[in-house]
Amino acid sequence: MNKKVHVKTNDTVVVLSGKDKGKKGKVLQVSPKEGKVIVEGLNVATKHVKPRRQGEQGGIVEAEAAMYACKVQLVCPKCGKATRIAHKILEDGSKVRVCKSCNEEI
Repeated sequence: MNKKVHVKTNDTVVVLSGKDKGKKGKVLQVSPKEGKVIVEGLNVATKHVKPRRQGEQGGIVEAEAAMYACKVQLVCPKCGKATRIAHKILEDGSKVRVCKSCNEEI
């Protein structure tokens, strides 16, 4: 399986498919090994939690679940559109991500 993910932590992404289609959110965590991302406020699942210590509250907790990275697309901070990513190598040899629609650095 491909161990590369096209988004990084703190990127703003839009969901392409599923129950949260069209919604935007910030990437909280990236798991390249699984090819999944966790997006803030999206793909929320309920989870039953047992109290672990004396006096601690148990119950049903809502938490963001991981989703496949192929279901999200990066939103360009300059033009505000969902876009694919191109890579450009600068004169000093460093590699930067570039927006395909407006050709600005991300």
